[in-house]
This record gives sequence, structure tokens and C-alpha cells, in this order.
Amino acid sequence: MAEILVFVTTASEQEASKIAHELVEKRLAACANILGRVRSVFSWEGKVADEQEALMVLKSHDDRFDELSRRIKELHSYSVPEIIAIPITQGLPEYLQWVRNTTKSDPSARR
Repeated sequence: MAEILVFVTTASEQEASKIAHELVEKRLAACANILGRVRSVFSWEGKVADEQEALMVLKSHDDRFDELSRRIKELHSYSVPEIIAIPITQGLPEYLQWVRNTTKSDPSARR
């Protein structure tokens, strides 16, 4: 089991903020960074799209990914949202411990 970074693009910073608050409140993510106004060029339904989006970078734990991605899909405006997780292979041990503790589903286990 390991800590992960999860990348999610949204239609706006407001949508990213709404999703981020929900995920942090539910301890599905320890932290969410919202990078506003990224330009995304992608193929969708046979056409090339060029859109302004917001990008969220979430810090979580891989044992929370299934619930995290399910909740993102419920809250997201896209029919197929970008939800990509990559493992954190190295980091400040105290920070990674904070991510681990913050994303535990049982709040009494945070100590």
C-alpha cells in the first residue's frame, strides 16, 4: 500500500473546489491543489477539442482510490472524467505519514 497522486481535470475552478472540499472532508484525499486555467487539447468523440480546464492534484492513499474515484464520478460534470493515479515513490517521511493518517477511514486510527 502506498501514497498516490491523483490528477483530475474539471470544467472550472469552481467545480474543482466543490469536488476538492468533498474529498478532503470525507478523508478520501489529504490535500487538493487546484491549478486554474490549464489548456487541454484532446480527442473526444471523433473530434479534436481545445478547452480551458482546471487541474486538481490530490494526495491520497491507494487503498482509498476506488472510493475516491467513485465519488469524483458522482460529483463531476464530465461523463468520463480524467482520474489518473500515480504512486509516490519517494517523499519526506513525515509528509507521507500525514497523508496516510489523514486518509484513514477510521478517524480514531489517525493517531
